[in-house]
Amino acid sequence: MKHIRKDKIMKNSRWTVVCTAVLCMLCVAVAYGETNGKKVKISGLITGRDGENLTVRNPKTSETVVVALTDSTKVQIPKGIFKLRHSEQAVTALIPGLQVTAEGIGDEKRIVADTIRFSKDDLRLAETIQAGLSPTQAQQATNTANIATNAQGVAANKEGVAANAVQNASNKEQISANQGQIAANQQDIQATTQRFSQLSEYDTKGTSTLHFATGSAKLSAEDQASLSQLAQSATSLTGYIIQVKGFADSSGTAAMNQQLSMDRAQAVVAYLLQKCNVPLRHIVAPGAMGIADPAAPNESASGRAENRRVEVMVLVNKGVAGGA
Repeated sequence: MKHIRKDKIMKNSRWTVVCTAVLCMLCVAVAYGETNGKKVKISGLITGRDGENLTVRNPKTSETVVVALTDSTKVQIPKGIFKLRHSEQAVTALIPGLQVTAEGIGDEKRIVADTIRFSKDDLRLAETIQAGLSPTQAQQATNTANIATNAQGVAANKEGVAANAVQNASNKEQISANQGQIAANQQDIQATTQRFSQLSEYDTKGTSTLHFATGSAKLSAEDQASLSQLAQSATSLTGYIIQVKGFADSSGTAAMNQQLSMDRAQAVVAYLLQKCNVPLRHIVAPGAMGIADPAAPNESASGRAENRRVEVMVLVNKGVAGGA
């Protein structure tokens, strides 16, 4: 009786081993069939983007890889002391000039990205230069110009005296803080400026400028119609992206204007996503511009009205579109 039970146990054990081996082979086969490629990890600078693809160049080897975006691609910023946790980011953060690390399935020429990671500092630097500014030096020049403009506007606009005084104090503090960074960042600034001069060129396929009431980020009916028309023309293009820049006039404090310009840009992005059905991966938003690059002088009411705006551009990358 004991011999019979022992033989039965041994047969069951052998059968379990065989089943496990077969199952492992099936899993390997299925995984190989689904990926039809290998796991790839690349690091480099984004030199171009259309709606579906990024062009990433390795500065050391000058090799270029096309990174394909999907609805499941995760965009993350590592955080914490050991960088083990991640903060999820929008696809709109993937702008030309951003240093990224991409992981996915593919080869040395093209990968389908599972995750794309970058640092908060690299994102801030890319957004600054993408917006047409140079870190620290350009900020100091802008602050100095703002002080002179505010000083001239005090006599002409008595109602703005208090706000301008606060702005002057804030600008002086910012200039002082920037002084200490200029020397340390000089080499980085030069290197960054050089790499941005090598970015692919874009064709502008459409533009729209939207204007807002004082202190408001609400889109008017006229602006909504203009955005809908622009989005409709954009979706007929291959490899398009929509760039959004928010601005404010000089009324109020610098912090208030920065936030207000961001709110206006985000209102436009939300309308494009929700009402115009533009996929998020086709929108790139450099962020808030504050009172930088005014369209008109801030000394007059009409000039300030021109500066309370969002600029929307439909772009097609020549390099990516030509290689598609």
